[in-house]
Amino acid sequence: MTADSVRWGILATGGIAASFTADLVDLPDAEVVAVASRSEDSARAFAERFGIPRAYGTWDALARDTDVDVVYVATPHAAHRAAAGLCLEAGRDVLCEKAFTLNVREAEELVALARQHDRFLMEAMWMYCNPLIRRLTALVADGAIGEVRGVRADFGLAGPFPPAHRLRDPAQGGGALLDLGVYPVSFAQLLLGEPDGITASAVLSDEGVDLQTGAVLSWESGALATLHCSLVGATGTTASVTGSLGRIDIPEGFFHPERLVLHRAGRDPEEFVPGPADGPRSTLKHEAREVMRALRAGEKESPLVPLAGTLAVMRTLDAVRERIGVRYPGEAPGGRPEADLTGDRAPA
Repeated sequence: MTADSVRWGILATGGIAASFTADLVDLPDAEVVAVASRSEDSARAFAERFGIPRAYGTWDALARDTDVDVVYVATPHAAHRAAAGLCLEAGRDVLCEKAFTLNVREAEELVALARQHDRFLMEAMWMYCNPLIRRLTALVADGAIGEVRGVRADFGLAGPFPPAHRLRDPAQGGGALLDLGVYPVSFAQLLLGEPDGITASAVLSDEGVDLQTGAVLSWESGALATLHCSLVGATGTTASVTGSLGRIDIPEGFFHPERLVLHRAGRDPEEFVPGPADGPRSTLKHEAREVMRALRAGEKESPLVPLAGTLAVMRTLDAVRERIGVRYPGEAPGGRPEADLTGDRAPA
């Protein structure tokens, strides 16, 4: 890092990489200095689009660029373990898109690599960095709605997605759960922690990935979360948190909200909206600012998106997949590698 800016590298050139880079170039203390793709032509086109000085046709070249402080990994999640691991081993700090990995085994490997190489690592769960989501968690923590009894959240897209699309490709970690369901699960666990019980049901595609999944998470406190994700129907992307004394609703876009509504008995509903300094809801700048704050503070993980929370979400996603029968190539039940079935490797 320089005194004025944090130097970013972008690994992959798809839509989410473009959205994140567009937000980065608007931040005065961020400098995008390099981009990499498996296609040199794609990397060059991306670099020209955003005025990035260096474009690489391999991930390794970016990972070994010592002028890069932190790499944003924006590949499909099936490649997160390989891409983020390469960067960590080369001494780069990493912000890795969600779902963090295909399974908890891979996630644990990345966390171990970050600690082995003394590197910063964070899942790009931008929802956790959103000012209104932070306000919601503060309201809950302050007892505004009493003890949390229930959480509900949904995220669905209309589709239809053809069989060749990455969202239906098992080799790319396809299915509604890892792409969309990670948000409802992360929302519930932000408020209640890792569940004690999990039930789930799904409709699977001919390729063996989930087209839509419903899950109920339960906690020993008596709290329940009802969660839904879909690739075959556009949902309202709404969420609510119900407590013993009231309820907080997110009327739309719960993972990047523009308003919250607090309901309490005997009082008028109270609305919360972003403050003047918060900026628009649909921005990835909040997570970029959090990464740069943590790097300047010398932190190896973010308190807003702690690695323990990321691992807990991955355990839940693995458990849901085991219950609905979705398994990716090379996996045994529960996200373990096939070698576990023969005793060649201890279960994660």
